[in-house]
Amino acid sequence: MLDKNELTYVATHFDFWDKLNPLEKNIFENNIVKVKYNKGFNLHSSDSECLGVLLIKSGGLRVYILSEDGREVTLYRLSPNDVCVLSASCILNNITFDVHIDAESDTEAYLLNIGAFSRLHSQNVYVENFAYKNTIERFSDVMWAFEQILFLSFDKRLAIFLLDELNKSDSDEITLTQDQIAKYIGSAREVVSRMLKAFQNQGILEQSRGSIRITDKNKLKHLI
Repeated sequence: MLDKNELTYVATHFDFWDKLNPLEKNIFENNIVKVKYNKGFNLHSSDSECLGVLLIKSGGLRVYILSEDGREVTLYRLSPNDVCVLSASCILNNITFDVHIDAESDTEAYLLNIGAFSRLHSQNVYVENFAYKNTIERFSDVMWAFEQILFLSFDKRLAIFLLDELNKSDSDEITLTQDQIAKYIGSAREVVSRMLKAFQNQGILEQSRGSIRITDKNKLKHLI
């Protein structure tokens, strides 16, 4: 069972908490635990059992789909204080596609197991609304991901991705490999490599093993 401070933190991110009756709060408290996942660990896939709902405390998760030829298409990424509901997709009606969830880095989270969440979801409309609201919000990210793949040229997609990564950090360096970038934007490593080389030739960035340094952010913005 979580201590008082942990429970307070968790309650602020599950906004249905105040709508639970005493019995439901007891179910919640007795079925939520702290979990840790190492970088690269696969939490959820089409072959795994339904996990439950996750609240990320530190680290990050990547939610993606896998094509028949093994290509990964990132749907969205989750950061500290984000809630992951698709890890409990087995109880959400009309969610019929298989998603995979990996730890992007060493991650700590709070997991409300699927049994407890399913029970609360079925008997409390506020829990049900929370689940569907979160899912709808994330599907906005999914639509954005597919819009980029379908309608934007690859140089624009890569430029948008690099700028987003810059905005998450306080430096001009992005510590990602070409393989990682390819997975995040749904492309092949060879395509990423060629475009990064083109950006480098234009004086936009410099590459080193496992990292990219943006040398001209304005030029990068002009590509969008």
